[in-house]
Amino acid sequence: MEIPRRTVLKGASSLPLAAVLADPLIAQAVAATTENVTIKTGSGRSISGALALPAQAKGPAILLVHEWWGLNNQIKSVAANYAKQGYVALAADLYGQPAATTAAGARKLMGEFSRNPKAGFEAVGAWVNWLRGHNRSTGKVGTVGWCFGGGWSLNASIAAPVDATVIYYGHVIRPPEMVKKLRGPVLGHFATQDQWINRAMVAKFQNAMKAAGKADQLTVHWYEANHAFANPSSGRFNEAASKLAWRRTTDFYKKNLG
Repeated sequence: MEIPRRTVLKGASSLPLAAVLADPLIAQAVAATTENVTIKTGSGRSISGALALPAQAKGPAILLVHEWWGLNNQIKSVAANYAKQGYVALAADLYGQPAATTAAGARKLMGEFSRNPKAGFEAVGAWVNWLRGHNRSTGKVGTVGWCFGGGWSLNASIAAPVDATVIYYGHVIRPPEMVKKLRGPVLGHFATQDQWINRAMVAKFQNAMKAAGKADQLTVHWYEANHAFANPSSGRFNEAASKLAWRRTTDFYKKNLG
């Protein structure tokens, strides 16, 4: 017998976020509480995302960018969780296609999207500006993303400068002239066992920030974990590292977004 969504949601309200994300049924029910919204970019292209609103009249805004899988129930559930904390949360759908369920499918979607980075920058910039002007927003905006989305969280902050940027193990090599466009502080979460987003890559990012005169705006944390350590559905999930990164992220937003 199928469990009513209302019952699932009632149970989910008392669960930690990791438990919600680890259970497909609960994540689906929580994700369904978000609202699909569509806006136009400067070039007239339609882009969509999942919006979650806080209980109070106004709150700071957060733009969430998905992993290489695409916008799935997990990321929508994280947006809903941010809304519970008082944020106007928008999970962008950068692919504009159903999320992948296999690595091959995710690789295909990411590859297709990466052929036109200009469209990606236009999309994330449009979302930042939309969130800043939303009638439920205080005007303060932060970004966050994981893996593919970690790099695009950084790109969003370059495209339309924000008040706080969070990167979970995302590709961060950028020239100084790009990072010079950053306005607010940047928080990075990286894993010591990650063979791709590694210390050498992060060091290049730190050097670029220094060359841009923004070294004091960057905080980097390393965790004894592997890539995707914050994803409970991943075989590389690390509960201790995920909890610590989450706490640091929420503290960072409270300090910089209010």
